Amino acid sequence: MYPPATSVLPCSAGIGLRAPHYREVLGTLPKLGWVEAHSENFFGGGAPLHTLLAVRQHYAVSLHGVGMGLASPDPLNEDHLAALKQLCDVVQPARVSEHLCWNTVNGDVINDLLPFPHTHAALAHVASRIDHVQAVLGRQLLVENLSSYLSFTSSEMSEGEFLAELVRRTGCGILFDVENLYVNVRNLGVDEDEFIRAIPAHAVGEYHLAGFSVRDGCLVDTHDHPVYDAVWTLYEKVLRHIGPRPTLIEWDGNIPALPVLMAEADKAQQRMEACCVL
Repeated sequence: MYPPATSVLPCSAGIGLRAPHYREVLGTLPKLGWVEAHSENFFGGGAPLHTLLAVRQHYAVSLHGVGMGLASPDPLNEDHLAALKQLCDVVQPARVSEHLCWNTVNGDVINDLLPFPHTHAALAHVASRIDHVQAVLGRQLLVENLSSYLSFTSSEMSEGEFLAELVRRTGCGILFDVENLYVNVRNLGVDEDEFIRAIPAHAVGEYHLAGFSVRDGCLVDTHDHPVYDAVWTLYEKVLRHIGPRPTLIEWDGNIPALPVLMAEADKAQQRMEACCVL
């Protein structure tokens, strides 16, 4: 088993650290539980990494990747993995996470987070790649459930069952994206209670919350709105079943002023604290 953290990620609400807020965060040091940064944005070093290290002096940092393609049929990009390893060694993040998706085929990179059938063959493939990533990083990896806009008739298990078996085989953790689950409930008819029951509570290291868009009746995981009431309700159900965990507010499009983002984090904090009282 690999260590889940080299620093402590508080069981509180945090925000995604995005470029429009760099200066204000460092200039005012607002009361934030923690911050998450997209790993690939800092691979090149320079000013972005200098900023992240300055933020790291004041807040716990979680690194979240979008480009590894754990389920891709192509071999893992070892240069990408080496860059992530170097970043982790410098930043010493409290958590490192990746989406459970594919994004390359025959050397072509697709700028998307694509779903795949949950088969036994896919499970073996993804598990071996997670084992390799964790061995290189020397730490536990959290994998995130995916928002999807189609399902596969060839799937042999549910996404929740797939995640639970990955945990059993590799010792990885789970980044439980509550909004992604809600999108799949609405778009694909996923049973939210079945998904929640399938997830091993001990493996959940973080929650994500975000706002979606609606296009032609389809919910799209755009991270450009406040968290909707229905997602807050689902989050409360997850808290009751699994318990409080560090919770991130993601906002990547139409990024609002920092106080607006912090107000969303406060809402998550209040719900976590209410769960602890119950």
